[in-house]
Amino acid sequence: MAELVYVLCAITSTMCAALLTRSFWATRNRLLLWTALCFVGLAANNVLLVVDLVLVTDVDLSTLRIVPAVAGFAALVYGLVTEAE
Repeated sequence: MAELVYVLCAITSTMCAALLTRSFWATRNRLLLWTALCFVGLAANNVLLVVDLVLVTDVDLSTLRIVPAVAGFAALVYGLVTEAE
């Protein structure tokens, strides 16, 4: 059951990233760019979570899994700070 939740979370975050990216290309709103980059990082994090906990159970990928999430949040924070004008 947990594997299904992991996969659904990965699919949801990937779809959010795709929709935000499509919306950015349509409107060129820079805040959408930073949000899309954040969700790309979160989607990569969720995909790595599925790989770590479902597909490759003998290797711990938790450190590698955190990197895209931190990079995505860093991009979002940078975008929020620079676009706050």
